[in-house]
Amino acid sequence: MVNNKFLVIYGDLAEKIQSGRFPAYSLLPSEHELAARYGVSRETIRKALNMLAQDGYIQKVRGKGSIVLDVARFNFPVSGLVSFKELAERSGKKWKTIVYELILQKPDHLMKNLLQITGNEDVWKVVRSRELDGERIILDIDFIKRSRVPTLTKEICENSLYEYFENDLGLVISFAKKEITVEEVTAADRAYLDLKGTDHVVVVKNFVHLDDATLIQYTESRHRLDKFRFVDFARRQKSVNGLLAGVRSGK
Repeated sequence: MVNNKFLVIYGDLAEKIQSGRFPAYSLLPSEHELAARYGVSRETIRKALNMLAQDGYIQKVRGKGSIVLDVARFNFPVSGLVSFKELAERSGKKWKTIVYELILQKPDHLMKNLLQITGNEDVWKVVRSRELDGERIILDIDFIKRSRVPTLTKEICENSLYEYFENDLGLVISFAKKEITVEEVTAADRAYLDLKGTDHVVVVKNFVHLDDATLIQYTESRHRLDKFRFVDFARRQKSVNGLLAGVRSGK
């Protein structure tokens, strides 16, 4: 019989972190203390802690223990291409997308430039808010080329555009250029977001390309400031001059 005690412990610790009983940046009890508290082996505790670390609840630090992370904010990967549905499902929180506008229109001069349109191609405009645990925290304004996405429905927009592009249309999303700024809230932000008194939002502008380098979608994604942490993984590379100096010195 499979021992799933670590899943029960994981769930209990995650709930205590989410509720604030283990505050952000505090230390969890040691593995020894947790093993005694739950009446299990330290190996079972390690499995639960590893799962908490993988899901962003804690950071394990050698020689120090398990530090509780700030789970009030969601880690938004700057360098990745992740849909809201994927992000929300990872969090385990209740979510939904509310579609306010879905129309087919002729692009203006600005949108033609943004989507690199040279002819008379129509574009889809989609306006959606993203709700998590009853709060509307993201406003997405999408513009999508009809030549690559001939059909679009409200139901598709309520679920996941990326999922529809990839699974139903067979498109391969390859990469995106992103621009991130902090801007004052607009009338649309006030209408479609639960701003909680904030007067600025984080705006992520996405230029999404397919595997043949075709630009298919431009999205302006407007995030509530207090709900997101924008993260990336960066690796330093030694400068060319430094590498050459090392070679010359025989290092």
